[in-house]
Amino acid sequence: MLIPVNGVLLVKSIKILNCTPKCALLDKIPFLCLKINRTVTPARLFIILSFLLIALHQGRLTAQPWEFVEESEDIKVYTRVEPGHSLKSFKGEAYIRSDIAKLANLLGNANNFDWWDEAIRDIRVLEFQPEKYIRYYLVYDVPWPLYDRDLCVEAFITSDPATGTRTVYARSLLNVIPEEDDMVRIKDYWQKWTATPMPDGMVHLILEGYADPGGYIPDWLYNMVITNTPINVIKKVRDRAK
Repeated sequence: MLIPVNGVLLVKSIKILNCTPKCALLDKIPFLCLKINRTVTPARLFIILSFLLIALHQGRLTAQPWEFVEESEDIKVYTRVEPGHSLKSFKGEAYIRSDIAKLANLLGNANNFDWWDEAIRDIRVLEFQPEKYIRYYLVYDVPWPLYDRDLCVEAFITSDPATGTRTVYARSLLNVIPEEDDMVRIKDYWQKWTATPMPDGMVHLILEGYADPGGYIPDWLYNMVITNTPINVIKKVRDRAK
């Protein structure tokens, strides 16, 4: 109960009842389960309420689980809606007969980009630290009447010496290359390769990614075709890594 007294709000005997260890907010704001009986100024009350709203908002933005969509040529494809977006991200996974050395020549190698996508009409490596980091810029040729897309990316390459797992995580970079009037800049993008060697001479390969193409491409159309990306790219890796 809030009682105004001389410009101060008194919080009298506030209780949060029925709070158990399974409370949805317990891990974020454990003090909710305490009995409060003290003077609270309007400024302090505003801070508390703001904290609660942020915690609730963060809870709603938790990533959804992957939903299986299809399997094509031994490649399983999943999608999910990204938190705070109407567009979906994708995940493709497969077991391929190869080794990490061959895959390292394909994933995270700035000298071996030509196989990625036939739609890429220009690619420029801006910085390259072997086995660590790549920064590059690329342009996608998009059919008329849509504008071509361009993208600036940085990729981080890591290897786990204990498991042999190789990871390449890429994300979009802003304000590195000036934007062109006749192209649409992709500003919201990420992609992750994970390659884990298996005992039987196979490699468990996972490709995850998300991109907001920008411009006037309908969300429903984008969500309908994104499953093609992991299938096509993983097939290319599998063919080249034999």
